[in-house]
Amino acid sequence: MKPDEIVRGIVDAGLYMVLATADAEGRPWSSPVYFAHVDCREFVWVSSPEVRHSRNIAVRPEVGICVFDSSAPIGTGQGVYMSAVAEEVKSPDAAERALEVFSRRSLQHGGRVWTVDDVRGDTGIRLYRAVAEDHSILAKDGRPDHRIPADPG
Repeated sequence: MKPDEIVRGIVDAGLYMVLATADAEGRPWSSPVYFAHVDCREFVWVSSPEVRHSRNIAVRPEVGICVFDSSAPIGTGQGVYMSAVAEEVKSPDAAERALEVFSRRSLQHGGRVWTVDDVRGDTGIRLYRAVAEDHSILAKDGRPDHRIPADPG
């Protein structure tokens, strides 16, 4: 398979992405979050603004993202690695569009439809998005952690 096909396959199959953030002092933190995506470039999720990864994004929007199959046998796994910029989605128009994407995927996996009312006010939940700047996968040439760029299109 071509690298772009691998990226699309892994991202489409994944339910969770690992979101790597850092606080203002650079202390790292990673969190798995359920996600939906648009063309493997824009990733959306819901979270409390009080949790550590959300607080980190508020002060340092640059994030790392990894999507992979954690059930793959040792030595056979493949992942998609991305650098991205994340933010809370505040615009009502952008929120409507992102929630449509998120709800569609949520329903496919047994979840529910999400509305703007679910991510506003005193619900304690907000909508976030990250736009990937680059993608890479592991080369399967025997070298440890040798990544190759991939463009999902």
